[in-house]
Order: sequence, then C-alpha cells, then structure tokens
Amino acid sequence: MPRRTKIVATLGPASNDEKTIRGLIKAGVNVFRLNFSHGSADEHILRAATVRAIADEMHTPVGILCDMQGPKIRIGAFRNDMKIELQDGATFCLSSKIAIGGGDQDAVHIDSDLLKDISVGDILLLDDGRLTFNVTSRDDFSVTCLVVQGGVLSSKKGVNKFGGGLSAPALTEKDKADIKTAAALRTDYLAISFVHSKDDVEEARQLLLAEGSRAHIIAKIERAEAITEEFLPGIIASADGIMVARGDLGVEIGDANLVAVQKQLIEAANTANKVVITATQMMESMITAPTPTRAEVFDVANAVLDGTDAVMLSAETAAGKYPIDTVKAMARVIEGAERHPLAQRSKHRIDQTFSRIDESLALAAMYVANHLTGVKAVICMTETGFAPLIMSRITSSLPIYAMAEKHGTCEVTTLYKGVVPVPFCASNLDPKEVNHRAVETLRAHNVVADGDLVLITKGDFVNVHGGTNTLKIVRVGDVIQ
Repeated sequence: MPRRTKIVATLGPASNDEKTIRGLIKAGVNVFRLNFSHGSADEHILRAATVRAIADEMHTPVGILCDMQGPKIRIGAFRNDMKIELQDGATFCLSSKIAIGGGDQDAVHIDSDLLKDISVGDILLLDDGRLTFNVTSRDDFSVTCLVVQGGVLSSKKGVNKFGGGLSAPALTEKDKADIKTAAALRTDYLAISFVHSKDDVEEARQLLLAEGSRAHIIAKIERAEAITEEFLPGIIASADGIMVARGDLGVEIGDANLVAVQKQLIEAANTANKVVITATQMMESMITAPTPTRAEVFDVANAVLDGTDAVMLSAETAAGKYPIDTVKAMARVIEGAERHPLAQRSKHRIDQTFSRIDESLALAAMYVANHLTGVKAVICMTETGFAPLIMSRITSSLPIYAMAEKHGTCEVTTLYKGVVPVPFCASNLDPKEVNHRAVETLRAHNVVADGDLVLITKGDFVNVHGGTNTLKIVRVGDVIQ
C-alpha cells in the first residue's frame, strides 16, 4: 500500500547538492520547501530548477513550496553582538529610543509600532518562549518588564505576546519582492507567514496573479488571532490550504493548548476540502542524532491519525547531519500509523448534499472504492487536480492515481493525502483507448494485476475544467473501453 501522508522537506546547506536531493526524493520527499528567510532570489531559482530537473530525470512529480519570511517581530541587537544572561526577578527594558544595535544588560531596541500593542500586565515571550517577561510599566517609548523566567538572550530574537495581539503586516516589502521570485520559478505552493485574516491571503493571491502565477496558497497559522472564530473560517475559505505552524503558535497560545488546536485545525481544513500541513520540530532530535525519539515518533503518528495531508521537516533536512535518514524514518512512522484502523475509516460529509457534479462523483467513487471488494486502485483523470483533492478528503487504504496532462497539475497533487501523481497524455489518444491505456500504465508499474478492479473517473472531454462526470468500474484483463 503506497504511503498516503506526504512529506515536505526543507532545502538548505545540508541538502543543496544533486546527490542529496536525489536521495531525498528516493527516500520519500513529495514536496520541497524553499525557505525565503534565507538565501537570495538567484539561489532559490537555481534550487527550484535543480529539483525539477532531477524529478524529471527520476520520472517522479515533486512539488515546490516557497515559504515567505513574513514580518520580523524581533528585538534589536546587543553591542558587539554579545549575549546577556537575565536572572529571574531582574528588570529589563524594551525601548524604541535605544539604537537597533545598542542593546546591553539593561535594555534593548524594539520597534515603536510593536510598543503600541503592549500594555501593563501583558506577558511577553522572547526567543520562542524561552524567556518570559511581565510588563510592569510603560511610557510612549518603552516598556519596563520583570523577568519571570530568565536565561540567555542574544540579538534579534523573536518577541511574542501571550494570547497574541502584536500587529504587523503579514506581507512585508521583502515578501512582495519574493512573491515575484516565487512566480518566476513556477512554484506550486506559496506559504504566507503570520496570516492574520483572509485579507492577507487575498492580497497574496492578487500579487501572484499579477505575475501570471496561479500557485496554491498555504496560510500559516501561527498567530493566536488566526485561530479565533472571527478570522479562521475566512482564512481557510480564502486559502488553498493551511499550515499548523506550531512554533510561534505554541508560544502565543501556550503548549498546553496546542494539541487540541492542532486537531481542530486539521479537522477544519479537511471539512472545508483544503489541504493541511503539520509543521515544526517533528523530528528535531535528528538534526544531530541518527534516530528519532519516541516522543517524535508519537508526534508524527498522531498527526497522521488526526488526518493531516503532510508533515514537514525544517532544520532536520536543511541543516541536519542526517537529512536522508530523517526522511526515511518519517516515512516508516507514517506507514506504521497508516496501518492502524483509525487511519482507514471515514465519515467525511456522509450526511451532506452537494452542488457540483464533479465533487459528488469524486466522493461517490471513494465510497464505492472503500466498500466494493476487489478494488485495488482509483484512477482520476484530472485537469486541475480538484477531483483528486476531493477524493483525498475520504480516509481510505486505496491509492488515488491522479493522471494529468497539464503542466503543474501533477506537482500540485503531490501534497494531497493518498494521491499519487502520474503524468498521462490523453489528448492524442482515441477516446476509446484512454481507459485501457490508463489501466495499462498502472499494470506496467505492478500496481494492479489481472482480475483486480479499478475505478476510473473522468469527463467526456479532456482538458476541461470541472468536467468530471463519469465513474466506471473495470476489471484488469478484460477488454476495457
């Protein structure tokens, strides 16, 4: 049974060379993440071209996700780039009057725009929550804090407010320039950091369209405001998918709340027929160790059982010592979790009605696939990838083969849970040959054998958006039309 949950891996210094990229694809990477917090536009363009060339050579569709840096909600730097140690109970000041590089043992720079959102009594968390400050007083230019949980603090560390509320635009000027680069390298997905509302997603969409790109947008959920009833439904509706970005989100809402929120976000995305990526520290110990911890194994497995489309590796593959081993380990854990009965049951939308023919047919196909004895595979002829997306919302042990001719469609489906992209040219075939050729493509890869049942969905005409209107069940070895 092919692995259903997809793996997103970040490229970086440890994984830039062709040999490692080839090894990562072979180990199970479905989508490569280009982190625009690091590197130049030329470097990202070269990485994307290298990935596409290797994927073509290996005859394996691989997606590309460009991840925008987003706003830098950070303190300034300390003099001579020194590190300071703050003891519990000490007093420390964040001030816009201090030079950006003039921090010392008593105070450090903070942007004046951030100060507007900080009040007496607020709890500030620095360096991913490693240090905790309680705001005791403020004026127009600074806030004075009591150090509740001290530690070592260095330059340009992140600042979060517990409960959220530090305002900063999701798309910075750098992001807007980077979106042009992402469009130029023909990215399949664009991830927007620190999304606050649907307006951020819609702005990114317009910027992409202006560059001639129809890349799918992933909204990174990492602000406390983004998970509220006021903003979350709009974000999910406007985006093509979400990322549960557990780093900053965990800092803002507290670790104790993160598990339940992860489950809620995955369920909300699945219900809305949107993809969802679970990210941050999934196998962080493997940056330096050749095997994951038991806690990491459980973390990945639980995300799979929650219904995530993909799990993501960051520094593990970008800068770690064992990038290929990490992907192999993650793939093993996913496969183990997917053998559990919970990963093979679905009640998705069982009591709902539908308005689209292709949507209804895609869901009906998966119902048949899950309940008809002898079905080994589902073939979905697709122009845009919509039908296999809908199919992938249904939990199943059966693979969905998205057969697409249009450039980019296979790459988009690399992120869909349970979907195997297959480049397939149907426009030059006699319509009576299409089903036969599709089944023979699977037989050539030893996916099916004589006597197996295969479900085929397609439209009356190829290369038509939303045209899926036919479901056919065929038996391998019979005359197929």
